[in-house]
Amino acid sequence: MTDVAVLTPDPSDPSYAGQWPGVLERLGEALSTAGLTAVPTPWTDHVADASGLAGYPLVLPLIAWGYHRDHDRWMQACETWAAGVRMLNPPSVLGWNSDKSYLGRLADKGIAIPDTVWIDSPTQADVDAAFDRFATDQLVVKPRVSGGAWKTLRLSRGDRLKDAPGGPAMIQPYLPTIETEGETSLLFFGGKLSHVVNKRPVPGEFRVQVQYGGGYTALAGPPAGALALAEQTLAAIGEDLLYARIDMAPDVDGRWLLMEAELIEPDFYLGSAPEGEKRFAEAVKARL
Repeated sequence: MTDVAVLTPDPSDPSYAGQWPGVLERLGEALSTAGLTAVPTPWTDHVADASGLAGYPLVLPLIAWGYHRDHDRWMQACETWAAGVRMLNPPSVLGWNSDKSYLGRLADKGIAIPDTVWIDSPTQADVDAAFDRFATDQLVVKPRVSGGAWKTLRLSRGDRLKDAPGGPAMIQPYLPTIETEGETSLLFFGGKLSHVVNKRPVPGEFRVQVQYGGGYTALAGPPAGALALAEQTLAAIGEDLLYARIDMAPDVDGRWLLMEAELIEPDFYLGSAPEGEKRFAEAVKARL
C-alpha cells in the first residue's frame, strides 16, 4: 500500500469534529481499492513549513474544511505548499478558487453565471441598489470567501440587511428555480465525467446543503446542455485538475448558469453515487 496524505480540519475547531472522520473513512475505502492508504493530517499544521508533507508522493486537500474562516493563513499555506509538495489539485488552484471572484473572470471568458454585483463590504444601500438594478424582489448576498453557504443571505425587497458578511461579497438575483429544479453537480475525475447529482432544498429553504435539510439524488446522466457548460468551464479554467465539481442551475428560461466550480474540498456525493468511488481511486492512481 502507498500512503497519500489527506488534509483535514484544524483539530482545535470543534465544529467539524463529528463530520470529517466519516468523510475520511469513505475516501479511505475508495483509495484502498487502488492500493492507497489515506493518512490524515490537519492543514493548519503545515501553514509555514511544508516539510511534514514533502515525503508523501501525493497530498489531497479534500477535507481542508474551515479555510474560509482562516483565509489569510490559507493563502499563506498555499504559497508554502507550492514549493516541494506534490498536491492535487495544485496549491495555486487552491488559492484562487477560495475567492469567488474567479466567477467574474470566468464570465469574462464567456461562461454564463448569474448577474452579479461585486461589493467590497455590503451595505443596505448596496442591497437597495441591487434590487433596482436587477429588477427583482429577491436577492442573495454571500461572502466571496465562503463554504457550505456560510453567511449566505436571501433577502426580499424591503428586508433590512442584518448579519451581513463582512468584507468582500457578491450580490445576485435569487434564482427561484433552485426550489423547483434544484442545483445540479457534475463530478469530474482525471478530466472525465464520473457522475451527476441533483440537489434540492426542503420547502421554504433555498440552501441545498445537507446541513440545511437538502436532498441529493444521483442522475443517470447530465441534463441537456449541462455537460456543455461544464466542459466549457473546465476549458476556461485551463488548469491541471485531478478533480472538479461543477455546480450549476437553470434560470427561469432554462439556460444553465454556473454557480460554483468547486476545486478545493468538494463533497463528491459518493453516498448518493457510490460508483464514483472507483473512478476517483483510479484517477488518483493514474497520477502516481
